[in-house]
Amino acid sequence: MDVVILGRIGYDLCSEEPHVPLAQVRRFSRYLGGSSANIAVGLARLGLRVGMVSCLGTDPLSQFLADFLHQEGVDTSRVKRVPGLLPSLALTEVSPPDRFPQVFYRQDPADAHLEAEPEDLDYVAGARMFLTNGTALCASPSRESAYRALERAHAAGRRVAFDVDYRWMSWRRPEEAGLASRLALPLVDVLLANEAELELVAGLEGYERALEALRRRVPLVVAKLGERGTRVCQGEQDFFLPPYRVQVVSTIGAGDGFAAGFLYALLAGKPLEECLHYGNAAAAVVVSRLSCSEAMPTPAEIEQLIAERRTG
Repeated sequence: MDVVILGRIGYDLCSEEPHVPLAQVRRFSRYLGGSSANIAVGLARLGLRVGMVSCLGTDPLSQFLADFLHQEGVDTSRVKRVPGLLPSLALTEVSPPDRFPQVFYRQDPADAHLEAEPEDLDYVAGARMFLTNGTALCASPSRESAYRALERAHAAGRRVAFDVDYRWMSWRRPEEAGLASRLALPLVDVLLANEAELELVAGLEGYERALEALRRRVPLVVAKLGERGTRVCQGEQDFFLPPYRVQVVSTIGAGDGFAAGFLYALLAGKPLEECLHYGNAAAAVVVSRLSCSEAMPTPAEIEQLIAERRTG
């Protein structure tokens, strides 16, 4: 296995009525969602062998999510199915270019009930890379499962990536999310975060201060700066890349697309600056389409966009 991902698998409903306020939308399209699941699909579409460790219910929505992952080539053999549990739900307004408010239903979601077994940890230790995110730390028993998986992957010498993925509705206070993520840092090789998440994890105000503090604690820090672009810091290396400009359909999932493209290139041994190009190009493809998971690009689409950028 190239990558094993521990985290949430969610059910997304995206508005089919552009520029209609979410409270008035009557028609939605359904998609697989959840940051971890989106990244899993993104990496699988790029040709990597990907597996997930997670938890779903036995309801029809959970079945759709499991089936979609399977159809995309993601191994779901370590996705537990527990009767009575339901996946989280997200509803999204689509008002391009810059209005995409969401409502999340994450009251006791199925993914928070993940209890990692020895076989799950063996599965994690057998991959080239292990990825999890901050949302997995929001409640027990998924919190303990994520920490144990981080420890196992680190001890096995695997490359460990951590996507902060802060969702305020999953936490009582932001400080709790910051602390939970900080406790994971000694086990992390690659940290992915936006500006606010960098400040949250560092416990400092100011993006630059937070980034400087975190780059001393984590070997590789990737900063997602939204409309300004992306930045990666590793030791003395520090690269910045403006975003790829495209016509925006929906910005939801841009960070997941970036993560998939960046981590794919990183595993392929490409230089850090080139990894940013792969990440930015993947994010650009995702924002040019509706949905997160179904918008994930192929290698050919990413490479074509990079080529156009360099010759344009």
